[in-house]
Order: sequence, then C-alpha cells, then structure tokens
Amino acid sequence: MIVQRRAVSAVLAATALVLTAGCSSDGGGESSNGSDSVPPSSTTSGSSPTERAADPTPPAKGSVKVVRTVTQGLSTPWGLAPIPDGDLLVSSRDEGTLTRVDEETGKKTELGEVPGVSPAGEGGLLGIALSPDFASDHMVYAYFTSASDNRIVRMLYDERKPAGEQLGAPDTIFRGIPKGVIHNGGRIAFGPDKMLYAGTGESGDTGLSQDTKSLGGKILRMTPEGEPAPGNPFPNSPVYSYGHRNVQGLAWDDKQRLFASEFGQDTWDELNAIKPGDNYGWPEAEGRSGGSEYHNPVAQWGTDDASPSGVAYAEGSVWMAGLKGQRLWRVPLKGTAASAEPQAFLEGEYGRLRTVVAAGGDKLWLVTSNTDGRGDPKAGDDRILEIQVS
Repeated sequence: MIVQRRAVSAVLAATALVLTAGCSSDGGGESSNGSDSVPPSSTTSGSSPTERAADPTPPAKGSVKVVRTVTQGLSTPWGLAPIPDGDLLVSSRDEGTLTRVDEETGKKTELGEVPGVSPAGEGGLLGIALSPDFASDHMVYAYFTSASDNRIVRMLYDERKPAGEQLGAPDTIFRGIPKGVIHNGGRIAFGPDKMLYAGTGESGDTGLSQDTKSLGGKILRMTPEGEPAPGNPFPNSPVYSYGHRNVQGLAWDDKQRLFASEFGQDTWDELNAIKPGDNYGWPEAEGRSGGSEYHNPVAQWGTDDASPSGVAYAEGSVWMAGLKGQRLWRVPLKGTAASAEPQAFLEGEYGRLRTVVAAGGDKLWLVTSNTDGRGDPKAGDDRILEIQVS
C-alpha cells in the first residue's frame, strides 16, 4: 500500500495473505488483546497505582436520558461532525453525500456528493472530521472507499453556494489503505495535538494487522496534510498502533488519552487504551490474552452484545455505540482502566447504533444505523438523537 501525497515519499508495502475464515463484519465484531485470563462475560482490566491516585472515579452506575430526536429520515448515516455554530454534518455511506442538519429544527440541507466514493459492503463514505482551524479554513475531511483503496480527502465547505454545490473539489491527502467488502475501518478524528488519526481495518486479510509496513489493521497518525506525524513510533510511517482488526471508534478523555473500539471476530469485542507503537494482538489474540507482547483491552464483550463502532468520552466514562448489540455501553474510567463493569443502555430501543459524539458537558449526539442493510428499519430511520448522560 502506498501513502501518496504531493510531498510524501514514504512507501508502505502490504503483504497479501489469507482471507480470514468465519469472519464477522458489522453484524459481528473486531478485536485486540492483552495479558490476563479471560472471564466468561464482559470484563475489565486493572490500572496502575499512579492512575488510581491521579483520576477521580466516576460512579459505578450512570444514567442515560433521550432528550429528543434531532432529525430523522437519514439514509445510511455513518460519520458525524458538529459545526462550531451548533449544527451537524453527517455522511451517507451509500449515497456518498454530506448533509447539514440544523441542530434546533432538524432541517436537512445537502452540501453535495463526494466524488470517487465507491460504496459496496461495508465500504463507502465513512468518517468525517473538521479541520482544527475550521473557523478560518472551512475544511472538511472525509475517509472513503474508492474503486481501488480507502483514502482520506479534504474539501472546502462554502455555505454561501447553493445547496448541493457547497463542497469544493477533494484534495486527496492520504491513499493506499487496503479496501475490502468488509473491514474498511473508517473513523477519523483530530486529536488534542491537532494531528489527524484514522482507524483502519485489515480488509479481511488478517496478516496485514501484524505487518507494521501495511496500513491495514492500524491506527494511523498524520499531519493535516497527510504526512507521517512527528513523534510517531515507526520512522517515516503514519502507523501509530497495530494488531487491530477493524477500528471504527476514536475518542480522547480529559487527560488527552486515546481510546478505540475494536470489532472482534467470533468471541470478544474490545475497548482499548491506545499507546504508540503497541501491538493489540489480532489475529494472534482476540480479547484479553496471556501474552505480554499484546496490549490488553480496557473492557471486552461477546460479539452479540456489542459490535462497536463509534465511541465518545463524557462525564468520566467512554460511551460506545453497539451495532449488533443495539445498545449504548458506558465504561467508567479510572485512568486508562475501567473502574466498574460496563453498563448497557437503550438496549433494542433504537436498533443498531453507529456513531456517538460528545456535544459538551453531559450531552452526546447518537446516530442510528438501521438502513445499512443489516438492520430492521422502522418509520423515521435513520435518526440522530440528543442524549443526556451521567
């Protein structure tokens, strides 16, 4: 796989290996690993004495209140990005469009279609993110599946133009991420360091995850221009962590620590605390493991209970949207460890849950995913919900 930008010279080679057997996709899970015995149900890992002393412990039990439906009638929504003025941008995986949603009225305005999107299976127009300097540069970043690969582009958003024509021509800043019918990853987010992070999948080729020269099955970290970010663990490489199966959730806590969701295959889905250069185990391990060479997950779930996509941080906890599990998980944190057993909310009430985004304080935006070909759409699907959490 080749990282290409006008000024990028690094070439990353991917090895074609055997397609995983018995793989579960969005309807199932994706995974990573660590080093303890595996209990029979959802489990949590321990934290260091330093972390226990430094971080307050959120209550073991929280709460979720659905405040309102912000909008409905969305088709295959995937990524969500709040605009500084309060409105929301949402991507449509299969239609390849970006839509602006008025946060107060729910009115939808299509910005335009992203050229080059090739939707199939789990691929299409996936995650979106706003430039850290959006107020001045008006740049929207998007991760999508093309005819040949997964790539990241940025586009000028000019709301002065007519609806449907508000997106400028895409500037491809990063390309060469392996694509497949399954496991395309797709979540992108700017971190507290103003670097762009991307969660990728191994596209069904399990060998890519352990190959640090491949872009598949990784978390990538790059500059806003698509260059390998300064301080990355592998020289001249965007690879930040490896041994992932299919990363679709990225979020930072109030101490700037990165957490990521991970689809498992048949056994364990995971929430991981990400450290640069660490190996999260796939395909050698799924869920927690006895091997010290693999980083253990913060928490894990049976794949029927989660199949996690988006994650967000609020009120001392990571909140994780479940697709097959059709529920919102709360993982209270102490440092980079869970301080209590994960707690489930909204089980089965809104169907598949794709994306959750922090909206400030105790508020989250939650996006359903029932029109993605694996759900059971009801009247009004898909929708964006405003929820209050504690």
